[in-house]
Amino acid sequence: MSQADLLDHDPVFQLKGSMLAVTVLELAHNDLPRLDRQLADKVAQAPNFFRDTPLVLALDKLPDGEGQLDLQGVLDICRRHGLRTLAVRASREEDIRLATMFDIPVLPPSGSSRERTVEPKDAATPLTGATPVRRPRGERLSEKAVEQAAGSASAQLEKPAEAVPAETQAENPAEPQEPAKDAAPEKPAEPPAPVVRPTKLVTTPVRGGVQIYAAGGDLIVLAPVSPGAELLADGNIHVYGPMRGRALAGVKGDTSARIFCQQLAAELVSIAGNYKVAEDLRRSPQWGQAVHVSLSGDVLNITRL
Repeated sequence: MSQADLLDHDPVFQLKGSMLAVTVLELAHNDLPRLDRQLADKVAQAPNFFRDTPLVLALDKLPDGEGQLDLQGVLDICRRHGLRTLAVRASREEDIRLATMFDIPVLPPSGSSRERTVEPKDAATPLTGATPVRRPRGERLSEKAVEQAAGSASAQLEKPAEAVPAETQAENPAEPQEPAKDAAPEKPAEPPAPVVRPTKLVTTPVRGGVQIYAAGGDLIVLAPVSPGAELLADGNIHVYGPMRGRALAGVKGDTSARIFCQQLAAELVSIAGNYKVAEDLRRSPQWGQAVHVSLSGDVLNITRL
């Protein structure tokens, strides 16, 4: 095989899954001037944090009575304040159509789920062996039909499992049945195995620019966390030292996740996408103290340990 053939078979890319922290901007009203002013005030609190921040624009909570949304205007406002829109979360047809026109991916609404339709063939067959009554879709059975079906089921239940003719019983008198030999005792059901969440342990200081992610479990850091460092965990985060970087717990949506640190001096703390930046944290009397961060609804609660 020539050198050119070897180079041709050498892969030039890899597709990998990755868990990234993405900010969601959830619009509550179709009011672009107010959006521009309030977003400018928020970005001014932490300009470095919002610079070139990837964004999901959520439109699924907009009320229907506020008219057609100017999606281009919203995108321009976000871009002007340093937010880069990666996708749109929408449920209304007009919003989805506009996002498609701008070639922006559309995500399903928050908390949406597909209902499973059970067809007649999936329905459980009656254990009594009675023939189910078939009727056109959407038609209700009359009370008389229900009583007839119930009577048929009762007759099937009262009927012996195997009826032996009298002539057969006379020819073959009943013999005492011997208990089954070597009958295996029923094995008791085993209790479900406990769910084990892996824990990632870090014992060395976390420097600025370093990102540590605990997939599927908790993250424990037994050393200081410097500014610019980022801690992410699907579960809880414990920092037994000064916490000066970013801590994002429950990054896959676990609202019961918690953050514990011995000295709160963080640039950002977040649980399930709800966050507070340093400018907000400094106003708290717990700044610089050992704290416990939890989520109640959409509000981050910071209490002293």
